[in-house]
Amino acid sequence: MHRIAPHAEYSPDVHLNLNVRGMRPSATVAINEQSDRMIREGRKVIKFGLGQSPFPVPRPVTDALRHHAHEKDYLPVRGLAPLRAAVADYFRRRQGLTSTEEDVIVGPGSKELMFLLQLVYYGDLVVPTPCWVSYAPQATILGRQIRWLPTRREDDWRLTPAQLDALCCPDPDRPRIVILNYPNNPTGGTYHLDELRELARVARHYRVVLLSDEIYGELHFRGQHVSVGRFYPEGTIVSSGLSKWCGAGGWRLGVFVFPPSLRWLLDGMAAVASETYTSTSAPIQYAAVEAFRGGMEIERHLWLSRRILSALGRFCHHRLAEVGALVTKPDGAFYLFPDFSPFRETLAARGIADDRTLCERLLAETGVAMLPGQEFGRRPEELTARVALVCFDGIWALAAAEVLPAETPPDELFLRSFCAPVVEGMDLLCEWIPRPA
Repeated sequence: MHRIAPHAEYSPDVHLNLNVRGMRPSATVAINEQSDRMIREGRKVIKFGLGQSPFPVPRPVTDALRHHAHEKDYLPVRGLAPLRAAVADYFRRRQGLTSTEEDVIVGPGSKELMFLLQLVYYGDLVVPTPCWVSYAPQATILGRQIRWLPTRREDDWRLTPAQLDALCCPDPDRPRIVILNYPNNPTGGTYHLDELRELARVARHYRVVLLSDEIYGELHFRGQHVSVGRFYPEGTIVSSGLSKWCGAGGWRLGVFVFPPSLRWLLDGMAAVASETYTSTSAPIQYAAVEAFRGGMEIERHLWLSRRILSALGRFCHHRLAEVGALVTKPDGAFYLFPDFSPFRETLAARGIADDRTLCERLLAETGVAMLPGQEFGRRPEELTARVALVCFDGIWALAAAEVLPAETPPDELFLRSFCAPVVEGMDLLCEWIPRPA
């Protein structure tokens, strides 16, 4: 019998996967838990850390969940057939993608589906930065090669076709997954049509797989999101779910839509899913059918949500730019990615030379919690950070926006009344940043 000797020097760490050893919890989850802990200790904290939708799940979707709460059976690994059909129809209506239910897989969050995709597809992961915090750690867990593509603030943090071409050209046949995420977490930016066409042209030339993370697509402020899958249908996997536009992050339901030419990848993911999570929660899948079918009430919900987020994003952008921060105007989602390098000398005089120290000091001295840019793939000395504009009562804000005239966008008085914690946090941040030593 194999026994572990009870020596003092023995540590269970020796049996930990080398790819996992030293990993920290997801930064967004960690900052949320830290903020909650500080609140329980009696501190006032304004939570600019976790990007969780402030809005409620639309009523038709919660009604459907109540109606199907009794559903208890395991569902097909790929997902409930009516849900997969509703997802395919949704992308045909919204984006003109010629998908069918056979092209769709449903999982317990798009995050899990992204992990399975990297597990099944053996190739490099190409990540433009700044980027969502979990793309690269998933690749690290699996031992995949990560190729970073740092974008520039001067390009509004968007990947350029020239950058993608320069990466692929020296080794044109290398298998790669290239991630596009837009509207973007952490910048709130999106791509123009000509940029999508050119990125699609380069991707097609090198036969790369595009993973288009469009989880914030419905939160494009003008409701004009366009999928790159329109221009590169044979090589694009589109990722979406309920967490952001439907406000149901805790429900954990994500979807991938594949082109028929990549059906082998879908089949491989389904095989792995059958040995891991088996299937996604049955009541949630039945409710999600209603979400993807849409309807007037859901469209009204989205229109009001976009109006509020657009007004709030542009107001906070103006406040930061007014004090001298460098920040790109957002096009969607609920984030800003300010660059505080204009305050480098003032911050250095206060003992702040990197983005993590900046965020730690800001939290300790003002109670405002945001995440350093290094968590999103940027260099610490750049002094960037992500601000999530979500710590307000979305139910109250939606009710107030409902009575605004269609031609009257929410103004500063509206935001200070119904999105007060965000505005207060922005005031505190803008007062603290330029403060001399």
